[in-house]
Amino acid sequence: MPVESIVWSIFFLPVAVFIIIALLIRPFFDRYSLISGLLLIGALLLSFCMSVWVLLKLANGMEFNFTLYSWLDIGSAAIEIGILLDPLTAIMLVVVTGVSLMVQIYSLGYMKGDPGFSRYFAYMSLFTAAMIGLVLSANVIQLYAFWELVGLASYLLIGFWHDRPSAAAAAKKAFIITRIGDVGFLISIILLFFHADQFASHGLNSFNIRDIWEAAQPVTQGGPGILIGPWLILITLGIFAGAAGKSGQFPLHTWLPDAMEGPTPVSALIHAATMVAAGVFLVGRFFPVFQQASHTMMVIALIGGFTAIMAATMGLVVNDIKRVMAYSTISQLGYMMAALGLGAYWAALFHLVTHAFFKALLFLCAGSVNHASGTFNMLYMGGLRREMPLTYVLTLVGGLSLVGIVPLAGFWSKDEILLAAWISKSNWVGAITFVFLILGVFVTAFYTFRMLFMTFHGRFRGGVEQENQDLEKSSDITSTGAHVHLAESPWVMLSPMLLLGLLAVVAGFLFNPQWISIPILEIPKHWITEFLVGGLAFQHPNIPEFNFVIAIMSTIIAVSGIVLAGLLYLRRQMTTADRVALTPLNQLANILSQKYYVDHLYEQLIVRRWFYRGLVTVTDWLDRVVIDGIVDLIGNLPRGLGRVVIVIQTGQVQFYGVFVILGTLVILAMYLILATGIGS
Repeated sequence: MPVESIVWSIFFLPVAVFIIIALLIRPFFDRYSLISGLLLIGALLLSFCMSVWVLLKLANGMEFNFTLYSWLDIGSAAIEIGILLDPLTAIMLVVVTGVSLMVQIYSLGYMKGDPGFSRYFAYMSLFTAAMIGLVLSANVIQLYAFWELVGLASYLLIGFWHDRPSAAAAAKKAFIITRIGDVGFLISIILLFFHADQFASHGLNSFNIRDIWEAAQPVTQGGPGILIGPWLILITLGIFAGAAGKSGQFPLHTWLPDAMEGPTPVSALIHAATMVAAGVFLVGRFFPVFQQASHTMMVIALIGGFTAIMAATMGLVVNDIKRVMAYSTISQLGYMMAALGLGAYWAALFHLVTHAFFKALLFLCAGSVNHASGTFNMLYMGGLRREMPLTYVLTLVGGLSLVGIVPLAGFWSKDEILLAAWISKSNWVGAITFVFLILGVFVTAFYTFRMLFMTFHGRFRGGVEQENQDLEKSSDITSTGAHVHLAESPWVMLSPMLLLGLLAVVAGFLFNPQWISIPILEIPKHWITEFLVGGLAFQHPNIPEFNFVIAIMSTIIAVSGIVLAGLLYLRRQMTTADRVALTPLNQLANILSQKYYVDHLYEQLIVRRWFYRGLVTVTDWLDRVVIDGIVDLIGNLPRGLGRVVIVIQTGQVQFYGVFVILGTLVILAMYLILATGIGS
């Protein structure tokens, strides 16, 4: 089979499953809904195997680019449907299909008995296909179409249980906030279109991603120098705005914790391999352009570093285990963005890969805990390690990898980001970013093991049954219908967790087969780094060697956070908010609980006041009066001319004769006047 056909098959297999479920299984065979899940699992297994094959081909030096056809020519620009297959694409294909495969297997057990079982797998197949299409896109318009399709699929999955007001509100919030960032991305595409003639003069297409890379290269480096100065800054800032929305970077981060209203496997897929990974991928895809925009790189580094520490601190006081993981994801995405802003392209994408494994594992462990206790509230958990030893061990593995403890996967990738920040410390941006990131290591260790100790240690605190009793006492809320079932999850859920746990342990070594000799300890040299950097079309950043000082420093700081969490939560089970309430830090705990009042700012100041009464009123007037007025004018003009013609066209021959005679007399009169004027 030709390489092109194999690559297209990776995308079209989940698309075919979506069509089959939506048009055949759900309407006519919904009683056999299990087929939906099995179909998607089979399709993803094939896609994953083909993705691995493609990765191996590219690792051996082969590179492919395919253009299917030119869809639309707009002046000097052309929208082409094709594939950009480079090292970044190959790695992302393996991550997306592999993690999605694990999540779908897990979903067979987690979603069992749900009336929307077939609908769930239809949405999941659409979600995965959209992300694969985004990764493969060779044209920015094609990429933007899949970018929006990823947003649509996430909206459908976050609001999957749409009969719950909280789920419907969360889906709407995610859709609207990410659209705000997408406006910036769209503006960048429009600005690229405005440069179409300049691109064409150099034989380039302003929508082709590879041509955009080349257009950003300055003349001094042998490039055409098309995208320079303010235009380059505006375009890169717009692209980053879209990435910030999808990847939950400050200040567009508020949708991610609320997205936990969807089914837990959805949360795992969103946070590990699709929705939020899309933002980091987007900046990585246009990294040769960002390299030439130093001011934008500074913005990305600072926002990424600030997001990393800000989100980590909010995870300190949250009692919902999934929301702890959500804030953790925002924080880790901050690490990746900071690395990209500092020029450490390889470190950011390496961490994206390892994070996909251990974060998917942690979310699936949270779903396993919920399966047993009936709740996500850690205040009603505790003592579960005795009833769920395997889930406990896997959560511990995922947590240690998240914290960055050697030799787990997270250690290798996170330390490369810290090293990049350390090397950049002579620059004020690098120094500030390094402080943010190193503080984030301590806070990450603390909130991760706070979660672990509250969930699995101490005594069991009643689960959902006790939670329902407390809710009924304090309000009119009735039982949710969930129940406590203290036992390990079924093997259909445990098996993908075990595979992800294994990857969380060995992924660092799987990507590091080339060893270099270091005294006392053998430290691997990352082939993934060489592979990714080698795939860059232009300037290749310098790759630093492994640094023992940074590794030891980050490990000591992480262990300190673990020890402090143990001192506070192993002796006596209570939340950080409860403990801080007894100290002068009460106000700080309140600020963290209120999420720095960012949601309050959006709701109270922007949505209900200035935004609604000001900007929305103006845009509504512009839409109704100006835009609709212009459209109506265009329609009314020929309609008015038509009315004039209708009056003239009476159908009476004698009436037409009069007009012919009058017209003849007018022409004759004009001729005589002109002739007289010429004669005089």
